[in-house]
Amino acid sequence: MMRRVLTFLLAGGKGERLLPLTRDRAKPAVPFGGIYRIIDFTLSNCINSGIRRIHVLIQYKSISLQRHLRNGWNIFNSELGEFIDVMPAQQRIGSDWYRGTADAIYQNFYTIEQENPHEILILAGDHIYKMNYYQMIDFHREIDADLTVACVPYPKELSSELGVVEVNKELRVLGFQEKPTEPKTLPDDKEKIFASMGIYVFKRDILEAELKQDSQKESEHDFGKNIIPQMIKNSKKIFVYNFVDEKIKPKYWRDIGTRDGYYKANMDLIAPEPEFNLYDKNWPIRTYQEQFPPAKTIYSGEEIAGCVGLILNSLISVGCVIKGGKVLRSILSPNVYIDSYAEVSDSILMEGVVVGRRAKIKNSIIDKDVIIPDNTVIGYDLEEDKTRFSTTTNGIVLVAKRTKI
Repeated sequence: MMRRVLTFLLAGGKGERLLPLTRDRAKPAVPFGGIYRIIDFTLSNCINSGIRRIHVLIQYKSISLQRHLRNGWNIFNSELGEFIDVMPAQQRIGSDWYRGTADAIYQNFYTIEQENPHEILILAGDHIYKMNYYQMIDFHREIDADLTVACVPYPKELSSELGVVEVNKELRVLGFQEKPTEPKTLPDDKEKIFASMGIYVFKRDILEAELKQDSQKESEHDFGKNIIPQMIKNSKKIFVYNFVDEKIKPKYWRDIGTRDGYYKANMDLIAPEPEFNLYDKNWPIRTYQEQFPPAKTIYSGEEIAGCVGLILNSLISVGCVIKGGKVLRSILSPNVYIDSYAEVSDSILMEGVVVGRRAKIKNSIIDKDVIIPDNTVIGYDLEEDKTRFSTTTNGIVLVAKRTKI
């Protein structure tokens, strides 16, 4: 008998730590890597893993996300039992919106009853990584776990931004810590932690019982904070799926819930030999793109030094025009225009950004449809930039969508 899996992709978070990028859109809909949205990486993992029965749970500022899913991910064949359903909070069991990750599943448990799967795969829509989910599901089945949690080894000094899973030497889960300053380390490496990837495989009946029990409590209704500790107390079998390669080296996984994390993960892509390879034909990343002409550079004919379209170590999307400007170590989304003598370095420019003549942009994230006037300077004087724009802990300048400069 073939065992069925039903997938829930949690895509309803506010993403407050990514403001102003999430001012007008849900976090999974934030552009990433030039042409993609963050959610594309999880959905591409699903397709590449053979997972084709997916409920996407949405909530806050979801119009952009819904439009992207409709335009780019309408690829499933309902005649074969495939689907990607977008499911907002529907107040089926009360008057509340989704009150947490666990409550989001609990409010939609009727769909589980309809589909009648053997296992439930729960995913987050705001991480960058490549994973064959069926390898994790097979591991879950082999050890007959009630719950399997995907984790990746991380340096312990990064624990304050992560959920940390405590395990014994057999990788059985003993506890969970949310963003601890003094984390529980790995049994065989006191300098590493197990960071929760927000990926869970549950036995269907176990999940139902645990969600019902949690729904009757005053809690945050969160898988890490509430469900896992409750299951440990209930003596359930919880194990970690260790996300490492054949050499026991941690595979690439980035939580981009913070602005600095988002910036760094983007910059990872432009390394000469990036850890995360967008060009892997064996694991393609899908997305939706509007129709734009090819990118091009222009030599304007002005016989003055510095007026040659120059691109180095950058990702340039379709529709971009670099007219005698320089682009260094940067990512340009579609339809970006760089005018003569302008310089863009170590920056992320989103769709429709116009950089005026002799403008200079460095260490910045410029959101959609921002027109940067001639001679404007951003990213060179952080104190000055703080009076006009948002800035990150690491000194990255963020210019919100359609800001008038």
